[in-house]
Amino acid sequence: MAVNICSERMKSPENFVAVPFKYHEEVEISIGDVTNLGAGVGRVNNWVVMVPFVCIGEDVVVKIYKNFKNYSLGDLLNVSNPSPHRVSPKCALFGICGGCQYQHMDYGAQLALKRHHVEDSMRKLAQVNVPVCECLHSGQIYHYRSKITPHFQKTVPPIGFLRCDSRRIIDVQECPIATERINDELKTARANALADKSPRKRGGTMLLRDCGGRIETNPKATAVQRIGDFEFSFRAGEFFQNNPFTLQLLSEYVASAASGTKYLIDAFCGVGLFGIIAAKHFEKILAVEIGESAIAFARRNAERNGVSNVNFLCGTAERIFEDVKFPGGETSVIIDPPRSGCSHDFLLQLMKFSPQKIVYVSCAPDTQARDLNVICQKYSVEKIQPFDMFPQTRHVENVVTLQR
Repeated sequence: MAVNICSERMKSPENFVAVPFKYHEEVEISIGDVTNLGAGVGRVNNWVVMVPFVCIGEDVVVKIYKNFKNYSLGDLLNVSNPSPHRVSPKCALFGICGGCQYQHMDYGAQLALKRHHVEDSMRKLAQVNVPVCECLHSGQIYHYRSKITPHFQKTVPPIGFLRCDSRRIIDVQECPIATERINDELKTARANALADKSPRKRGGTMLLRDCGGRIETNPKATAVQRIGDFEFSFRAGEFFQNNPFTLQLLSEYVASAASGTKYLIDAFCGVGLFGIIAAKHFEKILAVEIGESAIAFARRNAERNGVSNVNFLCGTAERIFEDVKFPGGETSVIIDPPRSGCSHDFLLQLMKFSPQKIVYVSCAPDTQARDLNVICQKYSVEKIQPFDMFPQTRHVENVVTLQR
């Protein structure tokens, strides 16, 4: 079975250590697992070989291209015993473009694998053995992504994304996980870039954001996104969840999970998404964000949606607990930090404040699990719920609800 794979690898075997395989040796392995980075794991006499674009249970032929002191990396040459979950990718660039890792798996297998990865992180990194719920599926598994940022170099083309095996850009004329409206606009954006013959000192990045029935290309412009009965505005080039087909389910789940107390603190509020949607469950809410622009949008979003019980504060999450007037025993805290997780100072202040409930939202279950090592000294995990915000990719959004 022929498979489209990354083929440009390091050509020199220098600095390799003594290992079972020679450079470019072909070996057959059985795939016992797939890591959270999307790499399949097989073994030959207890020596680990890792290869992308495979499914658990498959027998594959691999060409070794790099060796380390305790494992090897290989390119996929052939699938000799395909999994029943293997499907044909929809994108001709799958295996070359670095954007997707799982287009070769049926969607059920993707959901099961993401749940497995969350379970693995919780158990190994946080010593949390609470069963992980089934990963909730995306409302749309292709043409869901509402923002893309194609790159280009001094010489145009290529216009597209980074290769899976290097920092080089590959030319992308359409992206099947981007919305159809974005793909239509991408044709125009590419044509304009190709027609522009003015000299360039460097490359750059385009923005295509699908919002409010139109495509926004100016990163400083105001974008508007409707989420259920709510409407949010934000700066087009800044962070806002990129899967509107699943965002309502996620935000309503987080609001409900945090409910049951009088007060709420939204510790990384962005433009106010969780705090505003959760407002009906609480008497008062304090929401904090470090960026002044985001806080300005958050205040406008609260007014736009008729929400008056949220107080937005521009500042660092670490400092909010110093002056908060809510009693910890009557307060829930929503945490939605960057991929790097929470700082140690924030976690110490959170533990000192001692809220009744914590709802931790993360796009990186590994750093989330690291932080749970601190939080679980005082809290017990009630529920672990993954959401598939990013079909066809290795990424997963995870929500952990904790009780004091």
